[in-house]
This record gives sequence, structure tokens and C-alpha cells, in this order.
Amino acid sequence: MRIRHWFAIASLSASVWMPCAQAQTATAAAAAPAEVLAKDMREEIVRIPVTVKDMYGRQETRNVAITIFRPPGEGPFPLLVFNHGRSVAAKRAQQGRNRPEVAARYFTAKGFVVLAPTRIGYWETYGDFDPETSGGSCSGMQVEGMSIAASDQVLATVEFAKTLPYVDASRWVVAGQSVGGLTTVATVGRAPAGLVAGINFAGGTGGDPDNKPGNPCRPQAIESYWGSLAKQAKVPMLWMYWQNDKFWGPDVPKTWHKAWLAGGGKADFVAFGPSGEDGHNGLNADMDHWLPVTDEFLSCLGFTKPGIVSRPPASGFTDINDVAKVPVSAASQANYQRFLGLALPRAFAVSDRGGWGSSTGDYAVGRAIGNCQRFGANCKLYAVDNDVVWIGK
Repeated sequence: MRIRHWFAIASLSASVWMPCAQAQTATAAAAAPAEVLAKDMREEIVRIPVTVKDMYGRQETRNVAITIFRPPGEGPFPLLVFNHGRSVAAKRAQQGRNRPEVAARYFTAKGFVVLAPTRIGYWETYGDFDPETSGGSCSGMQVEGMSIAASDQVLATVEFAKTLPYVDASRWVVAGQSVGGLTTVATVGRAPAGLVAGINFAGGTGGDPDNKPGNPCRPQAIESYWGSLAKQAKVPMLWMYWQNDKFWGPDVPKTWHKAWLAGGGKADFVAFGPSGEDGHNGLNADMDHWLPVTDEFLSCLGFTKPGIVSRPPASGFTDINDVAKVPVSAASQANYQRFLGLALPRAFAVSDRGGWGSSTGDYAVGRAIGNCQRFGANCKLYAVDNDVVWIGK
């Protein structure tokens, strides 16, 4: 499979406005803000019991929280299971619920139901049982046990998905970032029924970006394990890594990919250029570059529905600085005025309910639409960079 190189430097920021009634509710609850789910994707949280073992053979059953994002309509839709990474022990309770909202907007636009499990040992299940422990030392790190425990939870998520009437679990994709990428590779290596592809964002384990940047623990352990897993793998994969990844560096992932291919696995390796201060976060900070690569990969598998928000041409509706013409309330026009002070690239979206959303930096057009429509309204781009693209209601 081919290795491709892309280069980018990404940065981002975003803002969002809620319609008046919602804004007042949020202000009243400022002391203990309630979580706002993405209404446009019908976001919900369910919990299912899952039984797993750690590398020492200890077996426990705990509840796994699964975040669900759905496209419009009743389906049934193909499934994508998205897996999160792994913080150091002191931070795993604070990692929060797995909810890759921005990436999920792309995947749901492609027609997938996205299920994002928060695995055992993280967030609300952090505590006395960590099925993803890999041993007590860097030199003794073991990856097989943690990989199996993590992928067991993917398979349990798929079994649950089979009970959902709007999901077609006979055709599903597994994806994930960092240890979620490790989980993705492990799942592909088990060749489960219905799996059609795997997408690995900067996958691996054992990195220490603060003390040993680019020099992870025992990279040969992953190289050996993934090489053996590849013998059973049946579906194509897309592997994406960034040059300035402080966890693995630019070269170690290439040895893992070489081992996967040597073992009989199929995977395209895409090497992106630097992204921000740490390319390990490219999933969130470099969508401008991974989106078209992923879209091409999925389209080749038959998932051809458009999912990327594109930049419309200038409409000539009015001048970019004509604040009075922006179709929002007079009070909200001040937010458009602030938008005009943002750096390029930038985008401003408006909703059919008077709401708005804006973004600057990486994938600004998609983020602005998402920031606008997450409250359930229909949104369109009003301005991109220095052009008004709005064509009227």
C-alpha cells in the first residue's frame, strides 16, 4: 500500500451563539452548567455492561458509556465505532466522556451512525480496575493484553448496535486516535464479522511527550504484535500520522506500518506535515488535511455521500463589512463585528432561528456550521474569509 505525504500547520478557535431562550437558561445555570448535547446529531448517552480481563487475568464487569451520534432519517445506517486515547493515570478520571463531536459531524454527514464508547478505566469507571494496564515499567511494556481488553469493548459496542433499529451493523468501520488507534488496529486484526475498514489516527501506546518526545517505550513490542495480528486481518486500513507527533516521532510509526504490511495486512500510510505544537492532536487540529484523505478512502469503499463542508463562492449579496445586512438580531450583529476581527481563515454561519456560529483556523467552514447547528437549527454559511457567500433566504 502507498505512503503519502501531506504538509500543514494548523491552529483553530471557535465561538458559538445560542438563541435567546437557550442563552438565558445557560446563564441561570452558570454555577453548574448542564451539558448541552448536539441536537442536530440527536446525541444521546447509553450505558451497557461489558466484561473484560486485564493482562493479569483479573475479570470485571462494568458499565461502558456510549455516546451516539445519528444522521438525519431513520436508517438503517452503517456504523462507525470511534475510540478515544489514554491519558496518564492522574488524568483518566478527568478525561471525560468520549464525544468526538467535530469528527462525528463529518462521519454522520457521510451517512454513519457513530458510537463512541468510553472504555472501562476512564471517566466514571476510573478507579480500582484498569484493563488497559500494560505493565509496570517502560522496558517491560506489553501491548497484547491492553489491546484485547480495548477491542473487546469495541466488539461489545457492535453487539449493542445490532439491537438499534436505525443501525445496519452488517457493515461497519472502526476508527480511533492514539490508544484508540491501537484499539482500531487490534480490532481489525481480529477480523470480526461485518467489519469493512479501519481508520487509525496516530495510533500507538507508550509515548512520553514531556520527558521523551518522539521516543516511546518499547516500539518493537507494537511492531512485533501488529505484524502477527496482520496475518488474520482481512479489511483495508488508513493510517494517518503527523511529522511532529511528540508521542512517536515521524519514523517509529513507519516501522509499525512496514510490519503490518509484512504480516499480510493492507493499509495506506499517510504522513502529514507538522500540525500545531504536537501533531499527535492532528485529529482535532488538522481536519483540513485528514478529511479529504479519509473521504477518498471511504468513497473507494462505497461510502460516497458528501460529508465535507465546502467553501461556497462569493455571492455579491453585500460587502463583508456591512453588519446591518447580516440576518441575525441587532444584538447579535455585535458578534459578527467581532468575527470581522478574526484572523483568516474564518467563517460565520447563520441559522433559520436567528442563531449563529463562527470559527477561525482549521476547517473553519465546517466548524462554523457545526457550532451554529448543534442546537438543532438549520444553518448556512454567511461569510467566509473576506467574502459574503450568503445568497438570501
